[in-house]
Amino acid sequence: MKSLIVFAAALVSASAILAAEKDDVKGAAEKLAGSDNYSWTSTMESPQFSPPPSQGKAQKDGLVSLEVSMQDNKVESFAKDGKGAIKTEDGWLSLDEAAKAEGGDGGFNFSRFMAMRLRNFKAPAVQAGELADQTKSLAKDGDAYSGELTEEGAKGLMTMGGRRGGQGQPPPISNAKGTVKFWVKDGVLTKYVTKVTGTMKNRDGDDMDIDRTTTIEIKEVGTTKINVPDDAKKKMT
Repeated sequence: MKSLIVFAAALVSASAILAAEKDDVKGAAEKLAGSDNYSWTSTMESPQFSPPPSQGKAQKDGLVSLEVSMQDNKVESFAKDGKGAIKTEDGWLSLDEAAKAEGGDGGFNFSRFMAMRLRNFKAPAVQAGELADQTKSLAKDGDAYSGELTEEGAKGLMTMGGRRGGQGQPPPISNAKGTVKFWVKDGVLTKYVTKVTGTMKNRDGDDMDIDRTTTIEIKEVGTTKINVPDDAKKKMT
């Protein structure tokens, strides 16, 4: 009986530690979200596709800006409260206008892709907190916390929040697995890295292997400034 009591106590203690690790990361993400502003750099590495790093900025009021490199061009965009503006060769487009854009290489239209991404976009402080909840557990090592994602958490990263078709459903996914590692300094989130693998159906219904590592590095907390051009503001009203 005594051994059972000791085992139960140890189990409760371990569960409390695991919960505390998640709370530490979520608290660090909330502290970042509570700052007036911050910037970040996002780098994606994949055997299939490794684009140039993208730059982002966020304000406490929910305004975000993204600068994404596409071939030799940098595409600017802004979003807040479900509305946004994307700069194209034809000038600034609202998210609704960009979502209806036609053409593109192989049926792919970058403006349309960005409109979808911005509608579902979550700034790093928000995403990190959700990812902490989507881990099976987190283990601490120095200033870093790492763990394995749940299947649903891995699937969400694989689709990057995207939807397909008129029904708004994500593409079919199988064998989804993922890991995440967070870095915290002075109680604030400074960096996190996700890795996901699995198989996802492409637009033609063929299987597409996914193996993607994404690194988000936070910087300029409290000193970031977002300047929205007047023409972009008009598209966000």
